[in-house]
Amino acid sequence: HWLQPLTYGTAVKHDSFLAAAGNGRAIMAFSGENLVLGESDASSFPSGGIRTMFEARGYTAWDPTSPAFIKRHPNGATLCIPTAFCSFRGEVLDKKTPLLRSIQALKASITRLMNCFGVPEATPVISLGAEQEYFLIDKAFYMQRPDLVQTGRTLFGAPPAKHQQLEDHYFGSIKPRILSFMTEVEEELWRLGIPAKTRHNEVAPAQYEIAPIYEELNLAVDHNMLVMETLRQVADRNGLVCLLHEKPFHGLNGSGKHNNWSIAYGKRHLLDPGSDPEQNMIFLTVLSSIIRGVDLHSDLLRTTTCSIGNDLRLGGNEAPPSIISIFLGDELDGIIDQIVREGTPSGRKKQGTLRVGVNTLPPLPVDGTDRNRTSPMAFTGNKFEFRAPGSSFSCAAVNTFLNTIVADSLDYISEKLEKASGKDFQKTVQSVIRDVFTKHRRIIFNGNGYSDEWAEEAKKRGLPNLKFTPESLKPLLDPDNQDLVAKYSVFSKVEMDSRYEVFLDDYRRRLRIEGEVALEIARTMMIPLSQNNLGRLTAIMNSVAATGIKDGLGYIRESVRAAGKRLDDLTLACEALEEAIVAEDYEAIIYGMEKLRVAVDELERETDDAEWPMPKYREMLFIY
Repeated sequence: HWLQPLTYGTAVKHDSFLAAAGNGRAIMAFSGENLVLGESDASSFPSGGIRTMFEARGYTAWDPTSPAFIKRHPNGATLCIPTAFCSFRGEVLDKKTPLLRSIQALKASITRLMNCFGVPEATPVISLGAEQEYFLIDKAFYMQRPDLVQTGRTLFGAPPAKHQQLEDHYFGSIKPRILSFMTEVEEELWRLGIPAKTRHNEVAPAQYEIAPIYEELNLAVDHNMLVMETLRQVADRNGLVCLLHEKPFHGLNGSGKHNNWSIAYGKRHLLDPGSDPEQNMIFLTVLSSIIRGVDLHSDLLRTTTCSIGNDLRLGGNEAPPSIISIFLGDELDGIIDQIVREGTPSGRKKQGTLRVGVNTLPPLPVDGTDRNRTSPMAFTGNKFEFRAPGSSFSCAAVNTFLNTIVADSLDYISEKLEKASGKDFQKTVQSVIRDVFTKHRRIIFNGNGYSDEWAEEAKKRGLPNLKFTPESLKPLLDPDNQDLVAKYSVFSKVEMDSRYEVFLDDYRRRLRIEGEVALEIARTMMIPLSQNNLGRLTAIMNSVAATGIKDGLGYIRESVRAAGKRLDDLTLACEALEEAIVAEDYEAIIYGMEKLRVAVDELERETDDAEWPMPKYREMLFIY
């Protein structure tokens, strides 16, 4: 059974097909009971206090909506059955179960709204396309970097002279070794039933992206977990290492996961505005429900994007800011403005075609919206692209909460429409969505999300700006949020509390690990190196002084003084970081690591290249 516990990966319990047949004989067998139900130790996974050490029984339950798959290895193969995971008392211990609950809730809410509009009965569909970013470096370099091995990111490293400033890596020609790796990944994914659609170089050197064909949400979430696992395994076979950390290299773009979410009702695409969006009342109603849900519960969406790695990425002029907002583009924003001012849209400027001034090139159709890469949640024509999640994340959490908040808003609107039965339906719809747009349009922002002006404007609008993980997790404890998810049976209060404890504990443990690794590298590599540098320079200074030669002596003395200061800075930074770790002062650990990094990176710039003990950025990013 293949499950998704409250960690960053998946877990598998392997059982053979061997069964006793009596009389000392055995047969190969796989019963229906083995398919449907399994048992696992529930106390050895993160549970946030739901399970104690002596409460070990847990159950895995087959998810028939996600096909089983076969994972092959050199000595055989394993049949993997996607399952949900819960405790002996039924508390949820995984990411799949809440997702399935939220899908169920949203489908019911979609159907309810469609009934209000008199749409013939159909099957609701929630789809997802998860664009996965990642880095690749040579395995030999990786093995010489204790920070990469133990934390997934470089804790030290001076930026190289050339990195991404030439803007020539994005969509650039893919190097043969990398292309071979990508092709092998796609073949492996094809065997697992995961067709890849797109591959390309990303912005930073050694950074890439893979995007699949969009699928139903639950299946897409499972498949993204398999994509990440396949990337790591195939990289290893090719002498490479796949880095899924959100910020493996300081000063370069980090990696995210773009969550492209959309909904349909049968063949009716509910987020397709059509050629006349101002007349598409179903589209405008669904759009208003999403705007309302995100505005009321943007803090919950922010919770799904926080981690020790993503804290280093969000708001860094490479990823969306930590302020959750929605980008719609000028066309839809203009329609909403008309609805708010006049009660109904009176018209809009029709989109034409774009001509590029070359006779042999055809006129290009113009989309209704531009793309805003600075927005956390951008409408991109027929879907919403949520760009804030980190590259190592499961897509389950963000879609669980997104489904739930949209379901709540759909029900809110449906209830108002149902109560107005017998009245002019068109006017009722216009009145309801006008009220929703008026109250919640503050969440819409079509400008530059990187700007300081937006941070000030968001503050005026009353939008939360939760910058770091500890404060970003607190919405899980908010009574209104807990009531919302309980209303749709997505989480109980106990389960929400447990997730707060699990994720906060994970953050603190990872931060402590990073601090201890940084301290170890500094004390076992950098301080001895700094001492050797000081000793060597001092010997040179004394030797030159003994000759009576004064030319260059001043420079050598200044070099000795600077080397001594670097050694002092390193020693003091190590002492401060150690004190913070012992005191479990997590803010001080972050500050201490930053201060130590400055000292180590300065040492790197002033050290003989042949003596530097770890691979440098210029080697890891450009040699493979």
